[in-house]
Amino acid sequence: MTTRAILCADVGSTYTKVAAIGLDGVLHAGATHRTTIDTDVLDGLSAARTIVEQRLPSNVVIDDLRVCSSAGGGLRLGVIGNEPLVTATAAHRAGLSAGSRVVAVIAGTVTESDMDALASAAPDVLLVAGGTDGGDETALLDHATTLAASVASRPALRVPVVLAANSHASEHVAAMLRAAGLAVSVVANVLPLIGQLNPGPARLALREAFLEHVIVGKNLSDAREFAAMVRSATPDTVLAGVELFADGHGAVPPSGDVVVVDVGGATTDVYSVLTPDAELEGPRREVAGTAWRSRTVEGDLGLRHTAVGIVSAAEAEGLIDPAEVAALGPAAAYRADHPAFLPDTDDQRGVDLRLTQLAIMVALRRHARGERYGGPDSPLRGGKDLRAVNLVVGSGGVLRHHGDAASAMLADAIGADTAGGYPLPDKAKTVIDTSYVLGMAGLLAPDHPEVALKLMHTHLIAPL
Repeated sequence: MTTRAILCADVGSTYTKVAAIGLDGVLHAGATHRTTIDTDVLDGLSAARTIVEQRLPSNVVIDDLRVCSSAGGGLRLGVIGNEPLVTATAAHRAGLSAGSRVVAVIAGTVTESDMDALASAAPDVLLVAGGTDGGDETALLDHATTLAASVASRPALRVPVVLAANSHASEHVAAMLRAAGLAVSVVANVLPLIGQLNPGPARLALREAFLEHVIVGKNLSDAREFAAMVRSATPDTVLAGVELFADGHGAVPPSGDVVVVDVGGATTDVYSVLTPDAELEGPRREVAGTAWRSRTVEGDLGLRHTAVGIVSAAEAEGLIDPAEVAALGPAAAYRADHPAFLPDTDDQRGVDLRLTQLAIMVALRRHARGERYGGPDSPLRGGKDLRAVNLVVGSGGVLRHHGDAASAMLADAIGADTAGGYPLPDKAKTVIDTSYVLGMAGLLAPDHPEVALKLMHTHLIAPL
């Protein structure tokens, strides 16, 4: 009897992962290949696909190919907002929810040095916010005037703009920016009312910008077919999978509050889907709104390119003593200088696991306590109470490839960290996404939610 299947692929910066998922929710075959950025990313994708097809049972027939990608460094986002604690914060959170890496946030009175800093950050796309609908337009118009005047002398700012600002001024602002030669997409305000965060429209527009600017513009492939294959940025895809997993669908009940920690070579990403707190949606709500479904990106906590940052951050958090700093420092520096390094001894594998554990602990602390938007002395904003989280999913190559040792380490990283002073999970179960099903489920979620849920329940719930 013939079984229909969909081929799902994630073309990452380092590795390309491909899996054949049956419409019965079964993972029939999978394979991984080095991402061939040095030639054409289709080379690595084709090689992984060939391996998968060779491993497929004879009765399985591929119907479709779906691809997400973070190759080329993902989407670098610059944010411009009225002031740090309100619209700039709201826009920043909307950008993170779209899978972007926010490389600069400027707000308030924007100076020439601010525009220089924004240009130096080399954003792929700008997200411009400002004011609630019908509110004061002054700051938004000033920012648009400054940006329009800066484009001629700063070529790095000649990038697409997503305008998610005061709807009463949006068309006028868009006309100003278009007159300066910028491509502008106008969407609904990210903060239509104080305390009401609306990231959805900006998230969709940023997804389109990613497909156009990163996938097409960075020349990852000479073939037009690659751009046609890619549906979304990998982080956006994973978040879609996590949301479906938490919410449930049809006869599949919700899984409750979920956190995913993905430790990569350059960053550690934390995704959380939490149940809204009615009290925090009322009088105590944040002026920039609360992102109950969010992702944070820690660019200094990568296991290879930024491994030195893990040691520095863990020391600053009081997680390691000077003796361990001295022991881990050289190993982290070597990994940063040799990002293709693969450990071949038990000691070196142990170092990788310890660095991974520290990255997880620091990233979770940061996700829980929020961020400072007005300088080092400003209050923390956007924190999350993770105590009610009932499942923490670990992802990343080291976790997937180190079996029981990685499982024990993940559980210890979650359960043993009680000194951070932040509301971390205290009764959560832990599981490792050994088959990388979250990304694949995110690709299936829009039109095959039942298939995606069965896949995730088989590989994430059943092992518990």
